[in-house]
Amino acid sequence: MAIATRTFASSHRPNLFAEDAQYKLFQDDAFEWLAAAPPVSIHAVVTDPPYGLVEYTSRELNKMKNGKGGVWRIPPSFDGCQRRPLPRFTILKQEDHQALRKFFTRLASSLIRVLVPGGHVFVATNPLVSHLVYEPFVAAGFEKRGEIIRVVHTLRGGDRPKNAHGEFPDISVMPKSCWEPWGLFRKPCEGRVQDNLRKWKTGGLRRLSAEEPFKDLIYSSPARGIERESAPHPSLKPQGFLRQIVRAALPMQQGTILDPFMGSGSTIAAAAACGYSSIGIESNPEYFLLAVKAIPLLAKFEPGECNGNGKKA
Repeated sequence: MAIATRTFASSHRPNLFAEDAQYKLFQDDAFEWLAAAPPVSIHAVVTDPPYGLVEYTSRELNKMKNGKGGVWRIPPSFDGCQRRPLPRFTILKQEDHQALRKFFTRLASSLIRVLVPGGHVFVATNPLVSHLVYEPFVAAGFEKRGEIIRVVHTLRGGDRPKNAHGEFPDISVMPKSCWEPWGLFRKPCEGRVQDNLRKWKTGGLRRLSAEEPFKDLIYSSPARGIERESAPHPSLKPQGFLRQIVRAALPMQQGTILDPFMGSGSTIAAAAACGYSSIGIESNPEYFLLAVKAIPLLAKFEPGECNGNGKKA
């Protein structure tokens, strides 16, 4: 895939741009891109934003890469395997919470402008901060349509008190997390859902089959092996999970899916695997170049993931 340098309407600085028959990738600030995007032009959003904000600053990313932790918890090795770092949202301060709410207030107002009526937003979050994510979407005019629960048993938590493991062997500071919430929101439809589907091709969620609806509980192993080798991003989500989300997002299999924080491009790859058109935006130049290389590899990946019933697909 060829990469070009362009100066977009959203910015005075030259940025990278790449495109394929099914997707377009922009190395740009998400909010600047959204401000310049045509209104009522996106049919769905699937994204895993930097919902702690702190963790993707240059300072914290460098700490993680150097194994020094910071907001990223560097877990100990287990059975000879070094586990991935995860952000520690328990250390966020009140001002971090305020910045988080402000961030999602701006995001929600930006997304509702570019979405067509009935367009859905799937946004990844964390049980500790999800209320700070959801409230701004409702305030911006979105309808909350529930939560998608990603069941994954490799998340952190359940640890004994730090530096006092022996003294309190029967105590956990907080529960071990076994699920990841994804908020589900919809821009209000024009009239009835059936009318919206006919005009905008949105308003509902694509069923798994004629007999089986899309469900809000999805069993999901973490991204491993070839996926992680192809896209070594700290917040990589597995294709087996993302393809179920992306597939549901365009009920008529028409339209464009947007990921304004694409990271290594896993959502865009899932859309390509489903035959959908998509747009990805990433401000970090390193991650943008990673996405350009990783998306074709991830799109070809055969996940063999679990479906909503916990059975292999």
